[in-house]
Amino acid sequence: MTEKLYDIDSHLKEFDATVIDSYPQADGFFTILDRTAFFPEGGGQASDIGTLGDARVYDVQIKDGIIYHYTTKQFQKGQQVTGVIDWLRRFDYMQQHSGEHIISGVAHRLFGCENVGFHLGSDIVTLDFDKMLSREQILQIETEANEQIFLNRKFSAYYPDQETLKTLNYRSKKELEGAIRIVEIEDTDMCACCAPHVNEAAEIGIIKLLDSEKLRGGVRIEMKCGRRTIADYNERYKNCAEISAMLCVKQGEIAEAVKKQQTIIGELKYQIGGLKRRIIDDLSRNFQTNDAVSVVFQEGFDIKELQLSADALHKKVGGIRAVFSGSESEFCFAVCGQAELLDNWFKEFKSRLTVRGGGRGGMVQGTVLNTKEEILGVINELD
Repeated sequence: MTEKLYDIDSHLKEFDATVIDSYPQADGFFTILDRTAFFPEGGGQASDIGTLGDARVYDVQIKDGIIYHYTTKQFQKGQQVTGVIDWLRRFDYMQQHSGEHIISGVAHRLFGCENVGFHLGSDIVTLDFDKMLSREQILQIETEANEQIFLNRKFSAYYPDQETLKTLNYRSKKELEGAIRIVEIEDTDMCACCAPHVNEAAEIGIIKLLDSEKLRGGVRIEMKCGRRTIADYNERYKNCAEISAMLCVKQGEIAEAVKKQQTIIGELKYQIGGLKRRIIDDLSRNFQTNDAVSVVFQEGFDIKELQLSADALHKKVGGIRAVFSGSESEFCFAVCGQAELLDNWFKEFKSRLTVRGGGRGGMVQGTVLNTKEEILGVINELD
């Protein structure tokens, strides 16, 4: 059985080992070592990656106690090799996973929540709790968790014997068998976990709880820790700075300025809506034709306004009345007419152009990905 160096020292970046076996598999090679610092996927955390000699290690899995390194070349049995962990990735994952333990421990202590799901992605971490939490409660958990970081709580990982294990009040998502590894955070949390963790809370840096959503009677929370939190803050700061510059206000006044802009936009929309209704009224009042089919192109109309226009024209003179709005080679449209005639006409229209849409009861609408000239050409042929 491979010696798990990552259990002994989570900060070990480089190690020497002997190849026990190495053989081809579907997309590379399996390599088994007598000892390894590469953490295999488990506990909600992806495996380490890195190099083994001059080969790349792109995945690590454990099955029946055997740790399989997925490598890009085959090694000789008994060969001495040096493994190097992708440390930036490993440390990032340790920051996120250790932060999750603190959050879960605090949530359990403050509100009796059980962590029932955990995913450590390359960008975001999600935690699932079995109880619904308000935004105020989530912020309380975040504040308390960061206090544990400021106090620089110590982490320790160990395999207690069965008698000692019975006396420990530790968290676990499922029943475990065999040797159980405990990750303990000083005065904060105790949890069964197989993954590498930081040695002390200060290494996590900072924890930020982001969005949350209801999930099966509980809550799913998005989280970032350490360098990810700093990168997230920098991106948000950049966006706020750009918005404050556009609104000509200080960053702390953005929300109020946006509310004022929304009020102005609402008033303008109301005014524009009134003007468009006048245009539709004028269009139908002045519309005259003897053609069975006619088409009107009107700038700036949305689908509802196109429907109102087509309906008004049809009510005025009957026939099939089509109204389009758009530019270049993409137009929205609405067509109104007697149901049976319109259905036959629209089938032909769709067959000759790039059209998405449909309808019933004497009204069809959608989009057409053709030029104005192409649309008019087809309509003239169908008239």
